[in-house]
Amino acid sequence: MLKKIKQTKSEKLLLIFLILLAIFSLVSFYLIKNKCLFVEKVNLKKLVFNNPENIAVLKVPCGNVVIELIPSISPNSVERFKTLIKNSEYDNVAFHRVVENFLVQAGDLEFGKKENINYTYIGSGRSKYDLIKPETDQPFEFKKGTIAFAKSKNGDTEDSEFLILLDDAFLFEGEYTPLGRVISGITALEKIKFNDQSEYVLRPDFISSFKMFADIN
Repeated sequence: MLKKIKQTKSEKLLLIFLILLAIFSLVSFYLIKNKCLFVEKVNLKKLVFNNPENIAVLKVPCGNVVIELIPSISPNSVERFKTLIKNSEYDNVAFHRVVENFLVQAGDLEFGKKENINYTYIGSGRSKYDLIKPETDQPFEFKKGTIAFAKSKNGDTEDSEFLILLDDAFLFEGEYTPLGRVISGITALEKIKFNDQSEYVLRPDFISSFKMFADIN
């Protein structure tokens, strides 16, 4: 006749610990694999604006980012930016430069396209459009959510690259041309892939699409 062996208290505690450890490991794995889990979801159908002609929607891996452009501050630069957006130039372009909790940068149309990315030269490419002069004379507070044109390679002109601040950077005033501000969805930008060792990202995240709000069906 088989004799039933009772578990000791220590064995029961060990079993409970192992079960909790397994649950914790599964939850942690799920959270790591689902980086967008706690990101604010922006429902575009519920949004109404007084000036929809100046609203753009940037779609990134974790959702939509709604941006209000401000042509009264930098009319020529905003007009250029709108042209690039309306011509779908930014679709499938890499966020090649990311500084954790500070900024994300994208817009290299020559070397940053998903289908033809060049890690050697990314960040130095040109678009098919002429270079334009920065507009930095108007006062503008570079707060979290500010979107601005990045400087071209020679530092005196702008092309297509842009940056979005994930924190205040008041020293940027007078250095970069402001284009507008994020008004909804900035948490999706905070999940953009970054590199602990460098500002430049290997196998980066990409822009899914960038459209003017009025052109979204």
